[in-house]
Amino acid sequence: MATSADVRHDLASLADPRRAEATSRFLQMVPGGYGEGDRAIGVAVPDQRRVAARYWRDLSLTETVTLLTGDVHEERLTALFILVRKFARGDEEERGRIFDVVLAHTGHIDNWDLVDSSAPYIVGPWLVDRDRSVLDRLAGSALVWDRRIAVLATFAFIRIGDFHWTFRLAERLLHDPHDLVHKAVGWMLREVGNRDRAAEEEFLARHYRVMPRVMLRYAIEKFEPQRRRAYLSGTV
Repeated sequence: MATSADVRHDLASLADPRRAEATSRFLQMVPGGYGEGDRAIGVAVPDQRRVAARYWRDLSLTETVTLLTGDVHEERLTALFILVRKFARGDEEERGRIFDVVLAHTGHIDNWDLVDSSAPYIVGPWLVDRDRSVLDRLAGSALVWDRRIAVLATFAFIRIGDFHWTFRLAERLLHDPHDLVHKAVGWMLREVGNRDRAAEEEFLARHYRVMPRVMLRYAIEKFEPQRRRAYLSGTV
């Protein structure tokens, strides 16, 4: 049976100090950055996915959690890749356990790449036909990553044409203090618009004048240039 130590060994063998420096800058693992205190060893994401593909069947959920709670960024991301694979192929009981693991360890899902690699593929899909009130709790959290998880989870709903929770959370988080939440909300609004432009513009008509600028820019990124300019100038 594989262990977390096996995965760590494989990741360490792929580590590149120069890539680690670049990752640390990119994910703001620097004093004052949103990733401050984290540690990268410099393993490329495709390599992490290959390691996850090698181990997901044989690594127990307990050993995967050991990886998820480690202090190396790539270990946590690889653990999430493993959980996503387990979730996609698991039965109802295992999927429920994986969902519970993710919600119990959001403090370790502590950068945007970790959130974006897991929330739309575990949290959202589990909640598609279940009570979604946990998203309200996450959206009200003091932890920015919880709030981003709530927003990104709605991607699973958007994919099936259900926009209610995206709009609900977008409205609630209009005045969130963190730009990573602004970007997430704008991104999800854009995804709504990719499927139903009228629905997105109906929401924007009510809120675009008070939206943070980056949220609005993300939301209208795919609009025609003239339409984008009208929103940005407040003349829609």
